[in-house]
Amino acid sequence: MSKKILLVDDDPDLIAMYQPYLQKHGYDVKAAYNSQEAKEIFPEFDPDVIFCDLVMEHFDSGFVLCHWMNRQPERGKRWVVIFTSTGHETGYRFSTQTREEKSWINADDYLDKPIAPRDLLQYVEEKVLPALEAKK
Repeated sequence: MSKKILLVDDDPDLIAMYQPYLQKHGYDVKAAYNSQEAKEIFPEFDPDVIFCDLVMEHFDSGFVLCHWMNRQPERGKRWVVIFTSTGHETGYRFSTQTREEKSWINADDYLDKPIAPRDLLQYVEEKVLPALEAKK
């Protein structure tokens, strides 16, 4: 069974760039364009990996959504990534180097966007999949 990826971002161009590329490489990918839509898709889709934009409806929508996802059953089997361009725009850099930082942002990792689709695929295959396997 292919791994399931949920892309949560209010930028339809970004979704249109990543979704078909990941699908072409064997992943089951669903998209949500805001946090409410993500909450509706999440339970039934049961994603293995979630890429979540930080700023959507509100400046902290991604943090709030990640906090909600972390309270859902079977949190340990998922990989949650804050995926945002906020660092480029504000100069502020998030980090997930320590347990405290991971807990503060409610995510396993943080990626700056934009990122080339092939680099996102490489990230999934080289970092996320081994991490998910180690969680089992």
